[in-house]
Amino acid sequence: MAASDWRLEGEWIKSCNCAFGCPCDFNAPPTNGRCQGLVGMRITKGHFERTSLDGLMFAATVDFPGALHLGNGAMQPIVDERATPEQRDALFKIMSGKYSAEGTLFHIFSLITTTIHDPVFVPFEFTFDKDGRMAKLIARGVLETEVEPIKNPVTGTAHRIQVVMPDGFEHRQAEVASANIHSTGAIRFDTKGTHSSLATVVQTPAGVAA
Repeated sequence: MAASDWRLEGEWIKSCNCAFGCPCDFNAPPTNGRCQGLVGMRITKGHFERTSLDGLMFAATVDFPGALHLGNGAMQPIVDERATPEQRDALFKIMSGKYSAEGTLFHIFSLITTTIHDPVFVPFEFTFDKDGRMAKLIARGVLETEVEPIKNPVTGTAHRIQVVMPDGFEHRQAEVASANIHSTGAIRFDTKGTHSSLATVVQTPAGVAA
């Protein structure tokens, strides 16, 4: 791990093409054999060394031919167009995994992705209500996802379930919800009524801090 001082606090969305519950969180294979999904974050407070990252948003779409631990995945970084050159460089350094300890989120992703598509810089829209299990992320022209509560199939009422991961490398606790995804960048896919996790997180070079 390269010496570094960085921290990302904010609102985190993970949505994918699997059934509710995200098999990856349970060390199980993807529901349909292949994992296609996204992660996205609105940084409420963050920095890399002396570069502030407050208020920026970023996302990444991913495509894995099988279970994530088998690797050979592809990823496309998507970054808030408002980011300055210094901020873009800071985010790419964090996402590279080179500035994180072994076994942490960005380090793990660096090991299991073999194809990194060119990043895109676009306007973002981001709304987030974790307790209400409602969110929306739009990276203009590249990615759209809407998140809503899982519905009871008989009554139609909102269903609430959480996943708690005391040793999780992504988050410690998340609300499980339902996502629709429309991805039109280098990694193209669509889903309707598939898994989503909403969490507030603090990521550091040593891993999840909260």
